[in-house]
Amino acid sequence: MEKLFYKIGEVGKLAELEPYVLRFWESEFPSLSPKKNTGGQRVYSKKEVDLVLEIKRLLYKEGLTISGARKMLQTRKPLRDLPEGTLGEVKKELEELLAILA
Repeated sequence: MEKLFYKIGEVGKLAELEPYVLRFWESEFPSLSPKKNTGGQRVYSKKEVDLVLEIKRLLYKEGLTISGARKMLQTRKPLRDLPEGTLGEVKKELEELLAILA
């Protein structure tokens, strides 16, 4: 069963990052803003955990700067937000390209 909220240490283990990196990213990425519980501990939602993993990918695998990653996150549109027709069109175009290459 998936949890609703994750503490900073748990997110750090999942993403293989130190908590201080996550705290720094909070100051650099406005969309990453975990709530604090009554005890004052940061708690991350599943969406925020996914965002941490995306930021890590952009910085460490894609080699973007923090500024570049921030811009990428601001301009991208998640696939789930695209109209259904758009995904179908992309799939059709990819299939046509595969047919040409085959």
